[in-house]
Amino acid sequence: MNDLVIIKYNAGNIQSVEYALNRLGISPVITDDLETIKSAKKVLFPGVGEASTAMSYLKSRNLDKTIKELKQPFLGICLGLQLMCNHSEENNTECLGIFDVKVKKFPTQANNSFFKVPEIGWNSIRNLKTDLHKNIPENSYVYFVHSYYAELNDHTISSTQYSAEFSSAIAKDNFYAVQYHPEKSAEIGAQLIKNFLEI
Repeated sequence: MNDLVIIKYNAGNIQSVEYALNRLGISPVITDDLETIKSAKKVLFPGVGEASTAMSYLKSRNLDKTIKELKQPFLGICLGLQLMCNHSEENNTECLGIFDVKVKKFPTQANNSFFKVPEIGWNSIRNLKTDLHKNIPENSYVYFVHSYYAELNDHTISSTQYSAEFSSAIAKDNFYAVQYHPEKSAEIGAQLIKNFLEI
């Protein structure tokens, strides 16, 4: 049994997540093999890229069904979070539906201010809940790169303000997800990964 598996699908940034885990002394297995994923102790689902292309790949490998049936701790990152929701406005994509949440595109204007979309850079997380945020202070800064966001909902375990207030992390049962990149978020990101590994 592998301790930690990273799901391989055609949505980049796996290498930076792998390096972040290596820094913590962990060597993950990177695979799209269904049996290897099912038997892992923990599963990571990172992603950057476009929702409909990613969903097509997941469906072509039967990963969409497998992911929903997993019982071990599971962490989605960035696009991974969005794909775990019901629906994304990005190319009108039906997603995995683990979370009954819509993913919307950021408005470029709000409260008489203009915002660049995508949001790229450091922003703070607040209203932190669950052990995923153990030893992470309220209003910690983490690194985001995204044009789309998950609305606030019953599963929100941290929120962030940009041109809309959004879920920077969500959780339900064994499924967790963060919108930001923990692998690029310095000590706070390393702490979040450690917390996930201890769940």
